[in-house]
Formats: sequence, structure tokens, C-alpha cells
Amino acid sequence: MKNTIFLSLFLVFSLSSFGQNIWTAEKIMQYKNITATNISPDGKFIAYVVNVPVMEGEKSEYNSQLWVAATDGTMDVQYTRGEKSSTAPQFSPDGKQIAFLSNRIDNKNQIFVLRLMGGEAEQITFTKSGVSSFKWSPDGKHIAYLMKDPETEEEEKRKKEKTDVILVDKDYKYNHIYTISIEAAKDGNRKTKQLTGGTYHVNGFDWSPDGSTIAFSFAPNPTINDGGLESDIATIPADSGKVTTIVKRPGVDTGPRYSPDGKWIAFQSSGGRPERVGLTDIYKVAANGGEVIELQKTPDRSANIVAWSEDGTHLFIAENYKTSQALVALPSSSDLQLPKGDYLAYSESELPILTSTNGSAGAFSVSKSGNRISFTFEDVNTPKEVFTAGIRGENAKKISSINSNFDAPPLGKTEVISWKSKDGLVIEGILTYPVDYQPGKKYPIILQIHGGPAGVFSQTYTGAPSIYMTQFFAQHGFIVLRPNPRGSTGYGKDFRYANVRDWGFGDYEDLITGVDHVLDMGIADSNNQFVMGWSYGGYMTSWIVTQTDRFNAASMGAGLPNLISMVTTTDIPDYIVVHAGGKEYWEDYEEYEKHSAIYYMKNVVTPTQVIHGANDLRVPLAQGQEFYNSLKRKGVDTEMIMYPRTPHGPTEPKFLMDVSPRILTWFEKYMK
Repeated sequence: MKNTIFLSLFLVFSLSSFGQNIWTAEKIMQYKNITATNISPDGKFIAYVVNVPVMEGEKSEYNSQLWVAATDGTMDVQYTRGEKSSTAPQFSPDGKQIAFLSNRIDNKNQIFVLRLMGGEAEQITFTKSGVSSFKWSPDGKHIAYLMKDPETEEEEKRKKEKTDVILVDKDYKYNHIYTISIEAAKDGNRKTKQLTGGTYHVNGFDWSPDGSTIAFSFAPNPTINDGGLESDIATIPADSGKVTTIVKRPGVDTGPRYSPDGKWIAFQSSGGRPERVGLTDIYKVAANGGEVIELQKTPDRSANIVAWSEDGTHLFIAENYKTSQALVALPSSSDLQLPKGDYLAYSESELPILTSTNGSAGAFSVSKSGNRISFTFEDVNTPKEVFTAGIRGENAKKISSINSNFDAPPLGKTEVISWKSKDGLVIEGILTYPVDYQPGKKYPIILQIHGGPAGVFSQTYTGAPSIYMTQFFAQHGFIVLRPNPRGSTGYGKDFRYANVRDWGFGDYEDLITGVDHVLDMGIADSNNQFVMGWSYGGYMTSWIVTQTDRFNAASMGAGLPNLISMVTTTDIPDYIVVHAGGKEYWEDYEEYEKHSAIYYMKNVVTPTQVIHGANDLRVPLAQGQEFYNSLKRKGVDTEMIMYPRTPHGPTEPKFLMDVSPRILTWFEKYMK
């Protein structure tokens, strides 16, 4: 109760500080996020999704609505409104309609269609369990969609009678493919057909260009652990028929995409072996099956297919590239070379990069005509907006102004820095200075550690909402260092694999040498050092306080201090096993113990705050409780904050807004 009162008073005081426009948590939550774009077939319009928090009264949720902008800049209009969200817009093949998902009926996502020229949206599907994703057929007469198996009458009966016992690892609900006709029959109904069925889980699909066939990828079950280890690719006639598996091998093969001529299917792959560290290359196979062909490796080998080029010569690939997120052009054959000098930039492997590497692009879409792309773009100083560019990334221009009314206070300067770790490995990080930074003065420093470990800190807008609000801490006089230690995405396979069986050692040195580097820059106060991190960042926070007493205070968010109890309770056990060296804990107990902070508790003296979501399946709540109770029993100053209804990170905006002020209060308590 005391903390709640403090937070309320803090926000009121901050907002009324002599009428100043400063970075408060509440100010940051006024930011509007753009989560998707879809460009029309002719490249003239872009539909996009704007997501905003709703926190009035008893509400604490997010609301998403569709906007449509003309690529020539003559129009930018909100198309949907209401208390329920509308997401995932897709233009029809003729460009005259937009299909989208909305939970406006019974809180379940259904497909609606809206004419580009306006009018009322028409509901297309009335499914029992909701639609997760969809795609128009090439002729625009049908839509294929994924839906989870609905509950049977017997299951509904058992639920009502309170006899709905769950058989773990048996009572799965699988995603399957359905099609529905856009044109209704005379009785008003639309013809719906289930194409796939059985004990496998469809996780992606694509129509062939002639609309006769659907290619899809499928996992053995819906669990995130098994789906991350095994997935194959098959085809099925669009009018229903026999399933033909065309790629079946160990590991993950997923995300099939037909070439424009229908002869090839490109897909994302772990390369014929189970892969849990994080490795995705692009392969292709003939549409009727045959030899699997590997394409050129992308710079980071974490490739995601966006689309084929209209002429089939290359694929557009989304990928992290160091501290940026970019669109890359990948030749569709080893004997093809894309023309040099025609693209915005090139990677070290000479693959063309179509978006600026001085920021972060995302939500990519490519027009059917092959003449334009749409995407979001932001940098550390500039809020996210929608952009369009030519097919080679040329002449990029902003076409939305969603955050034009966001009255941003002055920003603390942010820059990308680099340093050498203890073993000579070059590490990059993003450094944000205090808002009122004055040269020659030294400031308290926060070491912020990302999740993953295959996460990455990118050049995104530093005034955007997040668990840790960068400019909020900068406003209060802190330097914030966000390193990308070994294990991070964006720096290639070898870098990402460098902390396998090495958690808490090489990565620890990367982080600590980063703080030392900032101290050597003469801007940070060595008497005031703090550390915080979420998930793997929470793991490293727990590890750091068992290895050094240099930090005044720490905040561990959704951390995993005990790899042995973690591997037996998390929903991604194989991810932990692989990073521990590939052996189960009973086969190599010492290895798990060696990398678990809980076994070094006798060393801890640093005041440590523990934050966790009550419904976290990724890093179960017990991990936070283990560390909190150990700290408490040892007599180390601590507190634990638990957010109800919360999975692996706050999903309610009021909770998200609450985290950073609580950490600030904790850190300021131990400031010297």
C-alpha cells in the first residue's frame, strides 16, 4: 500500500513539476505504436495498425485500429474504431477490399472485410475458437485461415460439470487450415471447408499462384518447446484432398512461400537438425518435392522471409543486423547475382540492404506489382512511423504522422559504442546519457541486460514504452548502458553460439568490461553503479550479484537463478538443455550447478529487488521466489513485486507503467 501511494504521488509530482515537459512513465505511455503494415497490390495504398494503451478507470488493456495511407502522401485516415481491436490487415488481390481480424464479437478474432472506399465492415467467419491468421486466395474468391480445434460437446459438458480433468501432454488443441468463400450463397451463408485435420499443428501456410494448392508447415503438437525442434512442410489441394509431405527431416522447416511462377517453395530452416540456440537459413524445394536446396547465408543467419520479388530472382528477408533491423535481398539461386550499386547499402557478405542501418525497420510488406515496399522505421531519437520506398529501398519517405502529436520532452543523447571484452571479443552497446548531461560531470550508471540470450538492443526510439523506460531513467540523471554481449542476435552465428555452455562467464565479462569502458570515458560515477535485466537479463542480474559487490543495488526481472529447477518447470526445457551443453541435468549436474546463481548465494551482499509475473510459464514464478526467499533468509536487503495475471512480461499497460518507477525508487534508496 505504501508503495502504491508513493507511485501515485510520484506521478502527480512529476507531471506537475513546475509545468515542465519531462519524461515520466505516464508521458511515455502516451506513445502510439505501429505493429503491422500491408501494401496494396498496385503499391498505391498502405494499411497499417496503430496500437495504444487504454487505462481509464478499471481498464488496463491495449486497443489496435486500422489506418490507411496513400503512398503519394495525399491520404492518411483511420478506418476502424471501437472498444475492440482490429488487426492484421490484408488487401484483396484486386486491391479493392481489406480483410482484417477483429475480436469485436465474443472476444474471439474473426475475419472481417471492408471496402477500400469505406463503408461498414462485413463479418466473414463465425468460428467457435477464433482465427489466428489468414490469407486471400490469388483470385480473391476465398480466404484460407488457421483455427484451433474447437471444444467438442463432450468437452463443453465436462467443463460445465466441473469434471474437466487435464491430461498433460495429451489434451492438445491443434491449428488446422480452413477455407471460406467470400461470396455468400442465396441463404446468406458462405461455404466453409476444413482442409487439414489430425494430430499435427499447422504453423504457417501459403497459396500457390494459381490457387490450386496450399503449402503448409506443421509441428507435432502446439507446444513451443516441440515446435521449436521439429516442423515439416506439406502440400494439399485447395479443394481438399490428400496431404503430401515434401520436406521431412530433423529440425525445423517452416514458413513456406511459393515463387511467382509456382515452381518453387522457399522456406525457413534450421538446416536439417534440431536447433534451439537460434539459427534460421533459407532453403527452397520444387513445388512437387525433391532435393532441398540451401540459398546463400544471410549476415546473421536469423532470416525471416517477407516475400519473393515479382520476377523471382530474389527474396526479401527481414533480419537483425548489428544494432539495426533491416530488409535484405537474397538471391533465389546460387548462380544469380543481384546488380551492384543499385541498393541502399550492402552487408559484409555483399547482400543488398534495402533499409537504413542507422535505425530499425520492421513490419515489412511488398506490393504484388513489385514496385514498392512498406515498412515502419524509427531511430533512437525519432518515433516509429510508416514509410514506403522503391523496390530497392530507394526514395524512402514517411507517409504517416501517428506520433506527430506526441509532445516529446528533450531526449538524453544516445549513441552506439563498442569495447573489447576480457578475451578481446569486440562488443557493441547502446549508451544513453542523462537528459541534463553536462560534460565533465559524472553520473550514476545503470547496466541494463536484454533477454534471450539471443535478444538484442537495437536502435529503436528511446522514448517508447518498455519494461525498462530508457528516457525515464535518463530524466532522473542516470546513464543507461545496454550491451549486446556474446549470445546476442545480429552479429552472426559464431557470436550467438559463443555463450553456449558459458552462461555467466564470457557474457559476464562482456557486460562488466562495458561498464568499465563507460567509467573510463569519464562520464560515470564509480560510486553509483546499478544493474537490471529481464528473463535472461534477470538471470545475468542474479549471477552478477553473486560474483561482485560493485553494484549499489540490483533489480532482477523474471530471472532464472536455478537452471536445475528451471529446466524441469519451464515451457522451453530444451532451450535450457542446449545452452547447458546438451546433456540433461542428471547427466551433468555439475554443469547446471556451475552456471546457477542460487549455488553462490553465500557471496551476495547487493540489495536486490525481485520482479515477476504470477502467470509466467517461460520462467516460472518459483524462480523469482527461490531467489527472493534466499536473499531474505541470508539477510540481504530485498523486496519482491509480483504482477497478477502476468505472463513473461507485463501485458497490461498499468503494470508496464508501474515497473520503472518502482526500480527507480529501489535504486535511489541505495544512491551514495
